[in-house]
Amino acid sequence: MTASNTCRTTAARSRIAAVGAIAVAGSLMLTACGDQTNSGTSASGGTKESSAALFDKLPKKYQDAGVIKVGTDAAYAPMEYEEGGKIVGIDPDIAAALGTQLGVKFQFTSGTFDGLISSLNTGRQDIVMSAMSDTKDRQQGLDDKGKKVGQGVDFVDYFTSGVSLLVKKGNPDSIKSLDDLCGKKVAVQRGTTYEKTFKTQATKCSKDGKGTLSIEAFDTDAEAQTRVKSGGAVADLNDYPVAAHIAKTAGGGKDFEVTGDQTEAGPFGIAVDKDNAQLRDALKEALNAIIKNGEYAKVLEKWDVKNSAVTEATINAGK
Repeated sequence: MTASNTCRTTAARSRIAAVGAIAVAGSLMLTACGDQTNSGTSASGGTKESSAALFDKLPKKYQDAGVIKVGTDAAYAPMEYEEGGKIVGIDPDIAAALGTQLGVKFQFTSGTFDGLISSLNTGRQDIVMSAMSDTKDRQQGLDDKGKKVGQGVDFVDYFTSGVSLLVKKGNPDSIKSLDDLCGKKVAVQRGTTYEKTFKTQATKCSKDGKGTLSIEAFDTDAEAQTRVKSGGAVADLNDYPVAAHIAKTAGGGKDFEVTGDQTEAGPFGIAVDKDNAQLRDALKEALNAIIKNGEYAKVLEKWDVKNSAVTEATINAGK
């Protein structure tokens, strides 16, 4: 059962959207739902009952609520994006399969990417599922300068991907690798590992005496894409499945192309607060269950990303 046929829009509400408690009001809340046909409130009004295989593994608060709140940035097709008033994509579909195992809904709320971990730490969201790379910095609560900004999070790793350069169709600047970016301007989504990759490359360009790599960071990847399309930047950087989807669909396939080899392959993780180990472990068990029963493979086949599959759930496997 996929998110596209089990979800419904709920009321809009505001959310925390940036590190340092920058408020962004009016975020749209949408829901990705597992099979809830066997769950309901007990006659006494206490804990909900469910025949789902792993319902008893969840902390009681989620059993009672019947919901796990998910923070995401729904502007990153095919991982997660809005279509017809719903959040759809690879992550919502995997969440729906996890929900069937756990007997609860996964309720997605969209916000800016660089505010997702903050919304988790403040308790606004229970987990983050947003094509987020599992990194040691995020595990330890460090920003891109190595400064401690929080207690960090744990990751349940569920997907693997390398990164690829996205350039204007025809590749007018002949970009084939990160080294070809020296002396040029690039665009990227703020707060992502791709921004960090570009910053590392900028340092290398300067050290090698090949000119300055200028970086423009935007709140959304869509803005970065627009900058590349207009010629204001020569490249954007994305996970390979996302870059390939953009190249295939944007402008009917006439706006962008993927160039160079995939690099920096690593895991995406479901982020969970470090104080929420029981939920983390329940998610890991549910992921292993859908890998074993084939539902995980069905999702990846649907979105043509079979090469990004993991064979088992891991915790904090990122570097």
